[in-house]
Amino acid sequence: MEGDDGQAKVAAAANWRESQVFESAERLALEYAETITITGEQVDDALFERLKRAFTEAQIVELTAAIAFENFRSKFNPALGVEGQGFCLIPER
Repeated sequence: MEGDDGQAKVAAAANWRESQVFESAERLALEYAETITITGEQVDDALFERLKRAFTEAQIVELTAAIAFENFRSKFNPALGVEGQGFCLIPER
């Protein structure tokens, strides 16, 4: 079932490099997200070339926007005391 697959991926997200539940494009997207998110990291030419081989230009823009928006929320919400609404239950590490 697709729902079970999605829940397995959420559970494995913290350890995505070691997990076997992600496909190659998903691994690449996670690597990209991690690189963008970590302060001081840069998306180098090699990573961007791999992105261009796996995704269209529009998909890269959309992926970048989604990552940037989540990074924005991770700073914005706690500063204003906005708490989770319980829609996404993330397993404890």
